[in-house]
Amino acid sequence: MTAPELAADHPEGFGRMYRRSLNDPATVPSITTVIAQQALDLDGWRSYMAAKHVADHPELRSALERPAQLRQLVRSAVDASTVYARSAAERGDRVHAFAEQLALRALDLPHSLDAARERLREHGEEGFAASVESWWSAFGVEPIAAELTVWNHELGYAGTLDLVARINGRTCLIDYKTKGTTRDGRVKQLDDKVAMQLVAGMKAQESLVDPAAGEWEPWAHGEDPLLIAVAVGETEAAAVRVNPEVRRSNWLTFCQLRRVWAARVESAAAGRALLPLAPPPSAQTALVPAPASSAAEA
Repeated sequence: MTAPELAADHPEGFGRMYRRSLNDPATVPSITTVIAQQALDLDGWRSYMAAKHVADHPELRSALERPAQLRQLVRSAVDASTVYARSAAERGDRVHAFAEQLALRALDLPHSLDAARERLREHGEEGFAASVESWWSAFGVEPIAAELTVWNHELGYAGTLDLVARINGRTCLIDYKTKGTTRDGRVKQLDDKVAMQLVAGMKAQESLVDPAAGEWEPWAHGEDPLLIAVAVGETEAAAVRVNPEVRRSNWLTFCQLRRVWAARVESAAAGRALLPLAPPPSAQTALVPAPASSAAEA
């Protein structure tokens, strides 16, 4: 099961953290927080989004003749990538909620699938729901658990798997990624880092049973499940599997990134990296000129 209330932002800004129960403090970082320690160059994308914001703005023509209005338009373009990223994240949340409710219905558990579909419709995103359902039907998905919160004690991290299911008799760990659509109407390709996310989920040692009581159970889904990532777009859903040959390298990289996160937290707790430094007293004395000798002393 999942319990969103077990996750919270780190008080010092070091990503998302998980706790063992509703009464415990958060102690370990999330899988996505660990992966985020990897350098990611977004300068080109941010520049593109800013330029696109200006080029597509309905007031651009009139702003060209009004310097003050043009400066205001440019300032708003600076935040275009942030606004777009927030909007995409909110859309992703709605699509994930729909996929979760679809699984709960298939498991004969309480669900709100109709409400989740309605939220997508209100935002003009019905196509994403159709894509999820089409993928579900084509692959004959038999859900085992939806939004399963997992924990690894040995390395110290936690996370949530979108779906654990059987497909063609094989246990699968599944992650949904909401993606845009290309000009030819195909869903955009997934980033390779989704492989690391699924490998970290596969390395779980426990899964959540009861968040209030802090009850967990040993990982019950084997050491060799099929790892599947599903790109969900408005026109289609495209599934890929993680190459078994890259699992080890992805796990080793994840372990290193976990250490990077810990080092950053430790460094921040130690205080400022650079401290002011004054010249030593002896150096200051040497800089003071000796008093001139008086005539009497001479």
